[in-house]
Amino acid sequence: MELLDAHLVPAVDGVAFGLLLFVVAAGLSLAFGTAGVLNLSHGTLYAIGAYTGAELSDGTWGGLALGLAAGTAAACVAGAGLSAATAPLARRGHLAQALLTFGLALIGGDLLIQFFGADELPVRVPEVLDSSVTLLGHRYPAYRLCFIVMAVLLAAFGTWVLTRTRMGAAVRAAADDPQMLAATGHSPRAVHTGVLAAAGALAGAAGVLGAPIIGPGPGTSENVLMLSLVVVVLGGLRSLWATFAAAVAVGEVQTLGVSVAPELAPYLLFAAMAAVLVLRSRFAEPAGAGHGSEASGPDPVARLRGRLAGRLPGPKGPSVGLDRLPRRNRAPAWLARLPGKAAWWRAAPLLVLLGVLIALPALLDAYSISLAGSALALGLLAVSVTVLTGYAGLPTLGQTAPFAVGAYATANLADAGWTVGPVQIVLSALAAAVFAAVVGPAVIRARGTTVLMITLAIGELTGAVVNQLKSVTGGADGLVGFPATQALWGGEGMLEESELYNYALVVAVVAVALTLLVLRSPAGKLLTGTRGAEARMRASGHPVGRYLLVAHICAGALAGVGGSLMVTVQQYLSPADVGFEIAAFALLAVVIGGTTSVIGALLGAGLIVATRDWVAGSWPGHGPLLLGVLFVATVYVLPRGLAGLRGGGSGGGGQGGPPSDTTGSPGAPGAPGTSDTPGAEGRPPTPPAPTPAGKASP
Repeated sequence: MELLDAHLVPAVDGVAFGLLLFVVAAGLSLAFGTAGVLNLSHGTLYAIGAYTGAELSDGTWGGLALGLAAGTAAACVAGAGLSAATAPLARRGHLAQALLTFGLALIGGDLLIQFFGADELPVRVPEVLDSSVTLLGHRYPAYRLCFIVMAVLLAAFGTWVLTRTRMGAAVRAAADDPQMLAATGHSPRAVHTGVLAAAGALAGAAGVLGAPIIGPGPGTSENVLMLSLVVVVLGGLRSLWATFAAAVAVGEVQTLGVSVAPELAPYLLFAAMAAVLVLRSRFAEPAGAGHGSEASGPDPVARLRGRLAGRLPGPKGPSVGLDRLPRRNRAPAWLARLPGKAAWWRAAPLLVLLGVLIALPALLDAYSISLAGSALALGLLAVSVTVLTGYAGLPTLGQTAPFAVGAYATANLADAGWTVGPVQIVLSALAAAVFAAVVGPAVIRARGTTVLMITLAIGELTGAVVNQLKSVTGGADGLVGFPATQALWGGEGMLEESELYNYALVVAVVAVALTLLVLRSPAGKLLTGTRGAEARMRASGHPVGRYLLVAHICAGALAGVGGSLMVTVQQYLSPADVGFEIAAFALLAVVIGGTTSVIGALLGAGLIVATRDWVAGSWPGHGPLLLGVLFVATVYVLPRGLAGLRGGGSGGGGQGGPPSDTTGSPGAPGAPGTSDTPGAEGRPPTPPAPTPAGKASP
């Protein structure tokens, strides 16, 4: 009883906080589970309601009612607008939706700050609710008890609407069988818009009513979004009452957990989220399927066998293999090894880009050169995302985790006196590769949206470790003041921007060259074949899981090299450098360039850094707005990235089209699905896979 008495107030606080998350998460679950929209701007809808309610609150019942009506209506309109914004992306999968809605969140967050100010707004509630009541001998805020009652009533009302009314039947039909819904005379498009409008209204109402609990201010929308995603994953998409129970559990961890086990509380939520997703993907069929559609085109295994046989067109009839031509008719070996016109054409963008990068120190000032070095570091992170997203078919929002491992490894090595650049690069890459090997088995079995969610959880868990492990990471203050890196043994520490840039350029060129060699090798073709026709690869005896794990480890090592470069160039490191926003930027860089274009990823990273740090410098305070516009424009204008503009991959091999997204949902991760890419022209050509050693050729 003493233990219960000591933790009673935090426990009741947890219920109130959890029910607030339930109202928000119910809207997110409705948008994702019914409308099929992965809405990363849902926290911004909450912020719209919170800011509106706080602005109209005056301590009276009328002010509360007016704020509730206005905030709910504003978020409802924003939700309906989101339906119109995502309609053109209906067949492009959840990756495009995630990037679009994240960009809209950046734009909305900037506009809210410009309109309401950057300070947290005070919220005034009616005097009757702005008091305390006695609860088992403790004083407790009356408003929170009132909110608990309202949230329970809302859960009951929502369940009744979804299960007992014609409107609820139409909503369920829109999720399960839109064709049948259309046959009954209802418009699935109208239901889709209504669902997103209702989801926005729920988020806005939660913002108004929850403003006294989670007040409107910087970081509110991101915090609410992350916690709501955890609730949706834990509760699933099938039942409001399951979401209700998950929300209360999350609220208790956030409040009661902090008082009972403060060391573990920061890790519990995202660890639970990752565990649930991994377990669901384990019990589901392995997407066996494949990352993409297999309906069109010949068997990729047979195609690659033909390519590897080196067949040439004969003078008459079918093609003849090189080994069957008379020796006098064969070209000299040295001539066969020379690159052809097509190879030079593919290499031209790489050579031009390299020439421009070498010339930059002579063209830019010191600050711009420093930004170019940072862009190279972010570019390596983006290339690692390209390997996973474009080639392995594993879209990731958590590649900043190995990036952080490499960055903090370099900072701590420098602080311990290990200042030689190559040593830092190798050890940081090794540390990041070990990290990727540990978490890889949790990632490689899942597909589509589930991969996004698992990697997001891994990234957030890594961020929690960064904030808690102050002896290694410096916590929220970060690390600064460590010795400068030496380019080679016996050299001086690099302090000038041009020196740091040249060092970063050499490391980036070597890393990218190795990456291109691997991706263009038979190993790279095996990896792409795994993405394009996984079921056929498995049927041919290929160890698909092993291929994906090796790709995950190599991509982690590459991200670790990028993190090491970032520390060397910046000479400081903070949690913001390895957070969720950077993960989203890396994914955007990949989409800008084309998901299978290595050079495009580098160009995309340069464009992002230029927009965030250089262009925004002429319009102070509007960096998020500019980046948000870049997100939105990229999704709409460059559906296949920059590589798609020239009809092929630039330097990275393959087309720049988006990978086919085997979509799933947090409620049913890993479930087999169909490609979201309409038609063959929207996909990179699927390189075929060779027969594994020991298999007989047909």
